[in-house]
Amino acid sequence: MAHLLGLQQAGITLGSRPILGDVSVNLEDGVRIGVVGPNGGGKTTLLGMITGRIAPDTGKVTRQRDVRIAELAQADSFPEGATVREVIHGADATHVWASDTHIRRLHEGLLPDIALDGAVSELSGGQRRRVALAATLCEDANIVILDEPTNHLDIDGITFLASYLNERFGAGGTGSHGAGGSGSRASHATSSRANGALVVVTHDRWFLDAICSRLWEVVPGNDGPGGRDPRPGHVETYEGGYAAYVLQRAERERQSALAAEKRNNMLRKELAWLRRGAPARTSKPRFRIDAAEALIADEPAPRDTMELAKMATSRLGKKVIDLENITFAYPGGAAQPILRNVTLRLAPGERLGIMGPNGAGKSSLLGVISGALEPQSGHVKRGKTVKLAVLDQDTRDLEKVSEKRVVEAVSDIAMRVNVGTKEITATQLVERMGFTRERAWTRVAEISGGERRRLQLMRLLMAEPNVLLLDEPTNDLDTDTLAAVEDLLDSWPGTLVVVSHDRYLLERLTDRQMAVLDQDVRDLPGGIDQYLALRADKGDDGGPSHNATSSNSDTAQGEPSGPSRFARSREAQKEAGRIERKLNKARSQLDKLHARQATESESGDFEALAATSREASALESQIADLEEAWLEAAEEAEELRA
Repeated sequence: MAHLLGLQQAGITLGSRPILGDVSVNLEDGVRIGVVGPNGGGKTTLLGMITGRIAPDTGKVTRQRDVRIAELAQADSFPEGATVREVIHGADATHVWASDTHIRRLHEGLLPDIALDGAVSELSGGQRRRVALAATLCEDANIVILDEPTNHLDIDGITFLASYLNERFGAGGTGSHGAGGSGSRASHATSSRANGALVVVTHDRWFLDAICSRLWEVVPGNDGPGGRDPRPGHVETYEGGYAAYVLQRAERERQSALAAEKRNNMLRKELAWLRRGAPARTSKPRFRIDAAEALIADEPAPRDTMELAKMATSRLGKKVIDLENITFAYPGGAAQPILRNVTLRLAPGERLGIMGPNGAGKSSLLGVISGALEPQSGHVKRGKTVKLAVLDQDTRDLEKVSEKRVVEAVSDIAMRVNVGTKEITATQLVERMGFTRERAWTRVAEISGGERRRLQLMRLLMAEPNVLLLDEPTNDLDTDTLAAVEDLLDSWPGTLVVVSHDRYLLERLTDRQMAVLDQDVRDLPGGIDQYLALRADKGDDGGPSHNATSSNSDTAQGEPSGPSRFARSREAQKEAGRIERKLNKARSQLDKLHARQATESESGDFEALAATSREASALESQIADLEEAWLEAAEEAEELRA
């Protein structure tokens, strides 16, 4: 694989504190890199050195001359007044980019509900994120960097994105997906060029496992012994996806533990010798004392891990929460209800996962279950012993304690808590939850998003609920923290309801899955695979295959189209699909003809070469006609959808 970019012993220092040091990594054609590590550990700094935004203080960065980098940042930023079309394709005419299969696939997968001529400023946060993602993937680039690309995407969208990235950057891909020539933003070629390299920063472990051929773990630095010798963070590399990373990391830690045990045995011998009294110690050879001091100094700093304690859970009776034929709509909202005639029964100790497209009504369902929302009809029955807690998508509940220290925010709930057979203080618990002593006494308003999420969950669990509702609990958590949260909840004995787009979390924590679809709640004995099949079937039947809406509110509803207009739009979509299949077949035949031309040219069979060239010319003319027909059908479908 051709080398594109590399860091050689690169290091960054902020003031007197080293952030990263001795980083040596490489990007080659066809590689798909996942970057993991704790929040604040240096992932953004690493990306900055790759893109050139940050120059390393030590070491160097090597780049090939033709390296072109496209980057999706965590925060979306668009020109004021820009349309979706302008953000993604600039001033290019439709015919410049619409003949490219990859771009059409991006439009269908990421923008099915978004009008290209609409203003970006009028879109929801989720829709804006998908526009930014499409714009990045349409850039002329052979290195693509995506920072948290799955944010705001539902399970269908995440599955689509994984499939697209594997096709584009996989070893068997059809070539680089990027613009070419004359400064065009989206004039995409389909010839067999280099695949390019992909770098993804994400906490979505299923996504990492689905697309990555290699993982980089950014291990943060530490203050060294006594806080007087700061040590920089570094990058460890692992082959394969997330599952392979977990296995390799466990093996490395096992080997490290063996080495540590040998080191400790030597330490014990040396320290025992040093304790044999002052007179004897002064008479011993100096090199023995030096050896003991060297062993102590060489003791590696422990990984900054987080231990989530298992807390006592209140007793839960046989009856938990029952929803009976409930119908819910927001007052003054759309005429159609969000949920209609829904019946759902939660059993003691049940572990239920709820999925569905953005805006389908998942958060509304949790609101009805918790009592925060009242249904217009039907009944909600709750057991007398139910003690319920809700972890919502934001952390606004921490605003009332924003001026308090983290320890104080915990002690507000309880001064002491039982952990296993021991009773510990709020201060001890905060430290066990991954907060250093310095961070434990930081104001809540100043801690990071991941720390706020940890604090929010800790405050909920300290109240000892027996029914826990989690709405997107993985937001802002790094992979180590996610694993610790799952380990805690895996053995938590209460009733658990989880709404999440994180497939890894749903498959590990829940025993039963349901989907909110078409105002109803549907049981999924086949789990997530059954849900994806249902969504695919819905797309084949003319409904949106995914991302039907990406509003941050369940009330987002489009104006209903008339039957004839919908039927015409559906027929136009089907016609565009039929033409695209013919196009793909024709292009495949043309590739074979080009290969035959090369063989005939090398062999000197010019008569056969002339015949093949005529055949290829006729096929190219046919492809041009098909592309024009596809454009007409696609434009008609888009106009009818608008």
